[in-house]
Amino acid sequence: MNGELDLQRLLSTMRPELDPTPYVFCSFSDMSFAQLASHDPVALIAEAEGVTAILPLASATTLGQDVSARFQRISLTIHSSLEAVGLTAAFSAALTRHGISANVVAGYYHDHIFVPEAQAVEAMSVLNQLSEEAR
Repeated sequence: MNGELDLQRLLSTMRPELDPTPYVFCSFSDMSFAQLASHDPVALIAEAEGVTAILPLASATTLGQDVSARFQRISLTIHSSLEAVGLTAAFSAALTRHGISANVVAGYYHDHIFVPEAQAVEAMSVLNQLSEEAR
């Protein structure tokens, strides 16, 4: 498995990047991955109740979804190993101390944190501070 495993190095070099796109978490019991693929999902997750799709606001609106809960994605630019221990716990704890929810999706190369749109700038500040403290 490629990617960084050392927690100290992960935290000190994680360099969060804020995606300006608002995203919405949606659930579909009547659409397949293939059908949702044309709506630019960031992630599709199979659940017993249906397919959860993380969609750009425009796509969610087009599909008639409730768009009242909007999130922004913060990507940690360090290539973290899927076997790394403690990274999610560290940034989740830091965000928790500031009352910011974190919905985490791990990709092969990076962790992506979806935070409430209204708290995205504050979340970036918290994550940058966490990284600075680890240096």
